[in-house]
Amino acid sequence: MRRWLIVVAGLNGLAAVTAGAAAQHLWVDEPARALADTAIRYGLPHAAALLALGALPTSTRRLARGLLAIAGTSLALGVTLFAGSLYALAAGAPPELTYVVPAGGSLMILGWGLLLAYGVALGRDASAEKPARQ
Repeated sequence: MRRWLIVVAGLNGLAAVTAGAAAQHLWVDEPARALADTAIRYGLPHAAALLALGALPTSTRRLARGLLAIAGTSLALGVTLFAGSLYALAAGAPPELTYVVPAGGSLMILGWGLLLAYGVALGRDASAEKPARQ
């Protein structure tokens, strides 16, 4: 899972920087630049978040591990679909690709919610391991 998250982080970071350069130097169409800017605004921070998720230590609790895996997968797929569709639309892809954008956004929202649940699960793990007060 870690390797996959790091690979997707690299892919999204590469795409965001490449699209940023293309938007500044190649795309003269203002609507295309706006699409690229939106994709970059979401793509770069999510690439960093995926890299961080890939670097997290593995929890000993099955629930926490599962939540992290699903959160990472959801964020990775979400940002790739969301930003990738916007990059493609900015580059002239068919407008039907617009329907993919909300699916990617929904997956990103789900991923962040699952990451929140992962954090809660870790907190419960830590409190369960504390010795009882005497």
